[in-house]
Amino acid sequence: MTMPFVGEIQLFGFNFAPYQWALCNGATFSIQQNTALFSLLGTTYGGNGTSTFQIPNLVSRAACNQGAGIGLTQRDIGEPFGDPSVTLTGNEMPRHNHGFLLYNQADATKRSNKPSPGNALLIPLQASPFPAAGTNPNTTFSPNMSTATGQNQPHENRQPALAITYGIALYGVYPSFG
Repeated sequence: MTMPFVGEIQLFGFNFAPYQWALCNGATFSIQQNTALFSLLGTTYGGNGTSTFQIPNLVSRAACNQGAGIGLTQRDIGEPFGDPSVTLTGNEMPRHNHGFLLYNQADATKRSNKPSPGNALLIPLQASPFPAAGTNPNTTFSPNMSTATGQNQPHENRQPALAITYGIALYGVYPSFG
């Protein structure tokens, strides 16, 4: 492997930091022991700036470039954003409904108003054409059969990712400016 730049962030396919690297987990470092890295990062990722500073925290996060893309908002270096989970309300979902295709069971011995073994509200996919299409129903479903769902529970909001480890070089070539 070539000599990295101090502060360079790389992806690793293992769960530990190689020699002279640190995991990007927001750890606090001593300025006195890591002057070169502090001169590059400052307190961008945290720390008090007199005796400590922090490295980036990319645990359960995805890296993002600074600046603004077309149609996107400005992102500053070190700015965390986004939420790992979001609770959607009814006002945030487009209006929609779920339809049902129901067919009348011609065999009265198989009719039931409650779930029972061997009975279902659908017909086998092999039955074509549908034997009871266009017939009138012989039961009425509860008006609460299809209602809003979610119970204000949050859903996972992180983008799919391969499990990898972000590491930051503690030592190496000091990058030149310009």
